[in-house]
Amino acid sequence: MTTVSKPQDPEANPRVKAVFDDIRMTRKSDFINNMWLYLAFDPHLLEKTWGEVKAVMATPSALDPLVKEMLYIAVSVTNGCSYCAHSHTAAAKAKGTTAQQHADLMRVVALAGKTNQLAVALQLPVDAAFDADAMSA
Repeated sequence: MTTVSKPQDPEANPRVKAVFDDIRMTRKSDFINNMWLYLAFDPHLLEKTWGEVKAVMATPSALDPLVKEMLYIAVSVTNGCSYCAHSHTAAAKAKGTTAQQHADLMRVVALAGKTNQLAVALQLPVDAAFDADAMSA
């Protein structure tokens, strides 16, 4: 159940059409997923969000595109976003992730969740060796 209705003809708005055209061109696909279809209820929010996603996920950087997708999966799982976990798992598979890599990723996510909870529960102080300011002094 959504909190907003999907616009009936989103591309009737030229701002939305421009974003959708850019998504199609950037992803080399005609598929516009629900994230973008529903965000079309607010063209400004759609433009801003797509711009940020394009800048981080579709622009070459120091991180490999598959690594970016795997990080997105891990954060999505941590944040409890089923939609993003599904979407970025599909994107990672399209970028060549294997079943073994996905299993390794799930093990890391599970372990990080456990050790994060233990560190929070124990209210552990940060070691000086991990403090960038302390290390540079």
